[in-house]
Amino acid sequence: MTLRHYTLLLLTAATLSLQAQVRLVNDGRYARLTIDGQPMLVLGGELSNSAATCPEDIAEVMPRMAQMGLNTVLVPAPWDLIEPEEGQFDFSLIDCTLQEARKNKLKVILLWFGAWKNSMSCYAPLWFKQDTRRFPRSMTRNGKPLEIASAFSEKVFQADQKAFNRLMAHLAANDAQERTVVMVQVENEIGMLEEARDHSPEADRQFAQPVPQQLLGYLKAHRSTLHPLMAQRFKGGKGTWTEVFGEGLYTDEIFMAWHYASYVERLATGARAIYDLPLFVNAAMNSRGRQPGEYPSAGPLAHLKDIWYCAAPHIDLLAPDIYDTGFKGWADQYALADNPLFIPESRCCENSGPRALYTMGAHQAVGFSAFAIDQAATAEWQPLQKSYDLLRQLQPILYGRQGKKPLTWGLLLDQDDRETVISDGEVRLTCRHYFTLPWDPRATDGTTWPEGGAVVMKLAEHDYLIAGTGVVVVFQTASEKEQTEQRKLGEDGFAEQGQAPAQTREAKFKGKRLGIGYVDEVAIQPDGTLRYLRRENGDQDHQGRHARISVGDYKILHVKLYDY
Repeated sequence: MTLRHYTLLLLTAATLSLQAQVRLVNDGRYARLTIDGQPMLVLGGELSNSAATCPEDIAEVMPRMAQMGLNTVLVPAPWDLIEPEEGQFDFSLIDCTLQEARKNKLKVILLWFGAWKNSMSCYAPLWFKQDTRRFPRSMTRNGKPLEIASAFSEKVFQADQKAFNRLMAHLAANDAQERTVVMVQVENEIGMLEEARDHSPEADRQFAQPVPQQLLGYLKAHRSTLHPLMAQRFKGGKGTWTEVFGEGLYTDEIFMAWHYASYVERLATGARAIYDLPLFVNAAMNSRGRQPGEYPSAGPLAHLKDIWYCAAPHIDLLAPDIYDTGFKGWADQYALADNPLFIPESRCCENSGPRALYTMGAHQAVGFSAFAIDQAATAEWQPLQKSYDLLRQLQPILYGRQGKKPLTWGLLLDQDDRETVISDGEVRLTCRHYFTLPWDPRATDGTTWPEGGAVVMKLAEHDYLIAGTGVVVVFQTASEKEQTEQRKLGEDGFAEQGQAPAQTREAKFKGKRLGIGYVDEVAIQPDGTLRYLRRENGDQDHQGRHARISVGDYKILHVKLYDY
């Protein structure tokens, strides 16, 4: 392609960018991805890294993803296959991906595997890797070169940007009307390993320079909302990185985060000028007590959010890749008013379904995705399929009927975290794992409890939906719960054996109680109306004591209460 043709392509792409109607909207109440103004909940799955590297694999995998209940597939866009020879671009795999996605009524989120993927430069083309004089590597403090391109090299950036811009121009020219691609990830799990920062000569030179005034001003202006670690490190004043943030690995990481985020911002600014799609970056978690340099350091981690916000304002989302235990804690760190939650990668396992439900209920997230879903066993992806079916039904209510968004809560319960109490005005919802009931032998036979999860939604006063699996919900007034807790009951609601009758032990009951009028299993129509399936009173609600969904069952229950 001649320079003239490339210039015309960029001009065409710039025009088409005005037509691209994919947006990430955050109105202060909740965020959502919109296409032509209509909200879309990302019910996603990420392909394993090599699943879309030949047309035959793409044609095989896309129908399976649709059958699994996904509406969005996260697909790598590897630099080495897009620009195998310098200056020679091949978008045939991208075109095949878009074609097969459209056939199967799927949306696509492209993951730019450019200069860095999981810290390393493993998806950079061979011509780039071999020319280390032109494209230098990061280095350890003792001078060992790493398989990590240096973020301090302008030539590294220019090569990366050229390829990324060509990809965005290609999308603008070939997908702006269909809007198959709805978001793009910039790089993948960017970060340093072996060291907290690059120690190449140019990096060391930059480290000795004063902290940029742009960053100092931002940290001062946002002092009241800084992450606790950043607030602890930032003492104010000006000077070099060590003078402002002190000595140590975290200062190295802060310095490196500034330069990674600044690099990404330049990529994002150029890309959005060509085709203005939502952009995000993802982070590998700093888990298990690791120190900077022992995890992909300086990426878009929660404790570095202030650096990334300042340096990369054209990035819409900082997104966590969650593989470790403590799912709720990791998600909570990223679900912020100025950073809507999107989980592009989570371990694909039997708990993926409950986790997706929790993510939407607790945080009204942009979406959820399980990694390597194409390689998962049936027992690992089926719970997610069932949860996605519930979330697909809930979507018209989650995004509000008649402009009114309902109150929602999320549940994620396991053997160690068995109970969550929801306070809704004077109503208390005591939510427990299903195995806290004694009726299933797996509750007590040593089986590791699978996670239970649900979206709990208030439709009106004394009117709730529970959509999920493996949960039990008891409804009480605040005063009833307080008085009931003074008297110990068994897990099934009966009095413990040998306990004296209530009238000889307790003060006179005060206030009102809540009763269950009925529990109905329902389906939700596309217009948000409820379709009755069956009534679950009697034994199914334990004679009016609770609403419950067994482990392994995925249901939507409509609960109507009354007081007396």
